Amino acid sequence: MTTKEKMKEIIEAQPEDATYEEIVRELAFTGMVERGLKDARQGCTISNEEMGKRIRLWQK
Repeated sequence: MTTKEKMKEIIEAQPEDATYEEIVRELAFTGMVERGLKDARQGCTISNEEMGKRIRLWQK
């Protein structure tokens, strides 16, 4: 399925009264989930422990 076809499918699944912002939010959310799943399949992830360390560094 092409990206355009996926986008059409997501848009068509939205309620008729969905706002522009709601549709854009759903498209963005789906894109982020797909990107995350792709990263996970490719082993491009970090542990929760490592993420915790990074967050603590950001807070300083």
